[in-house]
Amino acid sequence: MGNADLRQLAAIEEVAFDELDGDVVAVDAHNWLYKYLTTTVRFTRDDAYTTSEGVEVPNLIGVVQGLPKFFENDLTPVFVFDGRVVGLKDEEVEERRAEREKREERLEEAREAGDALEVARLDSQTQRLTDTIHETTRELLSLLDVPVVEAPAEGEAQASYMARTDDDVDYVGSDDYDCLLLGAPVTLRQLTSSGAVERMDFAATLEEHDVTWEQLVDVGILCGTDFNDGLSGYGPKTALRAVTEHGDLWGVLDAEDAYIDDADRIRDLFLDPDVTDDYDYDESVDPDLDAARDYLTEEWEIPAGETDRAFERIEESLTQTGLDDWL
Repeated sequence: MGNADLRQLAAIEEVAFDELDGDVVAVDAHNWLYKYLTTTVRFTRDDAYTTSEGVEVPNLIGVVQGLPKFFENDLTPVFVFDGRVVGLKDEEVEERRAEREKREERLEEAREAGDALEVARLDSQTQRLTDTIHETTRELLSLLDVPVVEAPAEGEAQASYMARTDDDVDYVGSDDYDCLLLGAPVTLRQLTSSGAVERMDFAATLEEHDVTWEQLVDVGILCGTDFNDGLSGYGPKTALRAVTEHGDLWGVLDAEDAYIDDADRIRDLFLDPDVTDDYDYDESVDPDLDAARDYLTEEWEIPAGETDRAFERIEESLTQTGLDDWL
């Protein structure tokens, strides 16, 4: 999920959702979906998203509750899904799995103790994007006619590439600060929050600190990324000073007589990631709301009351933006 300490360097400002009217945002699907998944689990009774066969699909509630923000502001989301896991990330995936197992143990203890608040908190933290969640999310988005792009590897890298090279894509939507290292021109953060959206500007960040893209990536590597632990004692400001003084990552490592495994490969993962131009999407959406409702209630046993208001908001927004002939 990137190093949140990079916020100390990022050029960020708040922006109202309605200021983004008519734009296209390439959404890091994993990041967006996980946020809504955990929120749904924390604040919704589990029988509302669990089928009679015990399959949990809280994503279906989360997706429907999260999409109205886009429709209401005439903002077109293009959801970019992860492909394969990058090899260097295997260790991080294993660490997350181990952490989740520890939380699951604490969750069981909280259940035995009857601590409902702790159960809700830990249950949200132990969620993972299962094959069923991935599959049903894609099917629901298809019924709602929301564009989907399949990335060859990291979704955030593909989304950042699209925003950088596709004239029709205005923003990346993600809370991950790695989008900054991936060269996303403008990243919209907190798309899942109830408050203002944060706008993270790549060019303004480079200008503010008088560094190149390569040097910014070097700063990130020194601090630590999803692919490496970073250099001991180096936070964003220390790393920035060191890179500015020594020119690049290797200058800093030479000065420190230090070594970072696979530093050159990690650098390339940000500057030249595995992405594709082989994608297509239609900015105009024509959601089949009746089919989407039936999909949730009939196929996945989601009580209608859990999503009625969200569907109403989508329908109202399409009418308000002059698209009522789609309904």
